[in-house]
Amino acid sequence: MRRRGITLKLFTVTALIFVAFYAMIMTFQLVFFDSFYQHYKTKEATKQLASLAHAYETNPWNAEQLTKQTLSYMRESKSPLTIVDAEGYQLVQDPFHIMLETEDGQVLEVALSLFVTDYGDDLKTLNIKKGDTLMIGGENDLSVSSVVYPSVITKGEQSVGEHLEENEVTFEGKVKSVSLPQAGMSNRGLGLLYDALLEWFPLDEGLLKKLQNGESLQLDWMESWSGKHNLVLIEPVKKDGEMQYMFSVTSLQETKDTNEALRVFYLYMGIAGFVLILLLSLIYSRLVSSPLIKLNEMAKKMVHLDFSSVKPIKQNDELGSLSNNMLIMAQNLDHALEDLKQANDKLKQDMEKRKQMEKAQREFFENASHELKTPLSIIKSFAEGLQDGISPDKQDHYMEVIIEESDKMEVLIGDMLDLAKLENGAIKLRKTSFLLSEMAEDLSDKLFCMAKEKHVSIEVMPRNELPIVADYEWMERVIRNLLVNAVRHSDPESVITIRIESDLEEECSVFMVENKGQQISEEQLVNIWTRFYRTESSRSRMTGGTGLGLAIVQQILELHGFSYGVENMPEGVRFFARFDK
Repeated sequence: MRRRGITLKLFTVTALIFVAFYAMIMTFQLVFFDSFYQHYKTKEATKQLASLAHAYETNPWNAEQLTKQTLSYMRESKSPLTIVDAEGYQLVQDPFHIMLETEDGQVLEVALSLFVTDYGDDLKTLNIKKGDTLMIGGENDLSVSSVVYPSVITKGEQSVGEHLEENEVTFEGKVKSVSLPQAGMSNRGLGLLYDALLEWFPLDEGLLKKLQNGESLQLDWMESWSGKHNLVLIEPVKKDGEMQYMFSVTSLQETKDTNEALRVFYLYMGIAGFVLILLLSLIYSRLVSSPLIKLNEMAKKMVHLDFSSVKPIKQNDELGSLSNNMLIMAQNLDHALEDLKQANDKLKQDMEKRKQMEKAQREFFENASHELKTPLSIIKSFAEGLQDGISPDKQDHYMEVIIEESDKMEVLIGDMLDLAKLENGAIKLRKTSFLLSEMAEDLSDKLFCMAKEKHVSIEVMPRNELPIVADYEWMERVIRNLLVNAVRHSDPESVITIRIESDLEEECSVFMVENKGQQISEEQLVNIWTRFYRTESSRSRMTGGTGLGLAIVQQILELHGFSYGVENMPEGVRFFARFDK
């Protein structure tokens, strides 16, 4: 099957998608957008007005509450609203008004809807607030004497409006309340509302009959003087047994203006789209050379055995297939080299481990021979003395030395055997729950004589102690070795402190043995757990010990999975172990 060229495929698909998408947008914009938006606008406005009408019918709102709801509707829908009778007379308080109290106590309503249509921006500069003194010039409503339609409003020395006519009167008083259009509310909309009232009222019989039957009216109204389209909504309301009508006007002219601008905009977009297609053609013509360059770079990296940064070209053509094949080959070679490297590293590790084992075994035999040679030499020399017939008064002393050295050699051999078992994992732990403080107290009593000879004392200080779970016998060996080590290296007349602190939240315990004495150097801290290692070789025979005590402690704690360590203190050394639950 013959494959199509990559440049032709990409160019054709992209061009078709772009042209189809652009044609769809232009068709919708030119043919359907006007009718779609008018339908949407009519539906939403009708829904909002019907909701307000239902609330007006079912709630006993007073004049102030009705004004508040009317203003809320006007803010949300950005359309003016009023309630009228069949003749077009308003039945509600002007939503924009000033309540003015004169000196004689009379309260006047200054209707502002018509006034803000002509002087809305100037009126805002007066910054009228409750308590201000105003001079209102205008005429009274013939039907309601307390309503004034202003021609001039004066605050201090600043006036807004036109000159008074001869038949108009002037009122002065203090502002009790004020309701003005908020920022963003069109003053033109208020004038448009009254123009629409004059145009449609009184209603003709056909429209009035539909309203009396409970139908809502959506009417298209074109302003005769400007030719602009508007949507007139009339919602029938039955209040207190009388028919009233909510009347609202929504401008559709902004939509038409926007649509005209969009048509011009899409014309320029079409020109830009044509230029874009030319640019895409130039770009896609280069797509053939770009993959070839990448393939060449892949091959160069493979020549230098660099397979980690090889990335395939994701294309469904010959170049993409070649790239995938090269990637598979690179991965196979990389895996083979990695396996070979791992095998080589493992071989090196095994050889290194074998060397370390041979070295450790050789050192063990050397140290064991050295440690056994000393008591054997002493036993031999004292036995030869007995054989040569020493004086009877010295025979008992010679026998005691031989027995003492034999005991030391027996302990050394026992420690060596225990250490070998621990290192080989031949020990099976029998774990139980117990308190370290009780074990430490018991061992302190057993080591009383040894501590007394060194003139030291042992104190056990538990705090919030929790029981631990471990092998009792082996853990007793750990604490014994640490205590014996502390006694041997403590200064005379000092106190060995055993601290046992538990963390109730983490459910763990920390065991610490602190003694006052000579500190351990950093080098010795690293090697202190090594078999047959002593911090003071010259005093090893004097202080006693086999040199295996701490190595046994290390193996027992690691077998349990517990952490441990040693650190210097200002006046001595601290050994510690952490026992997790």
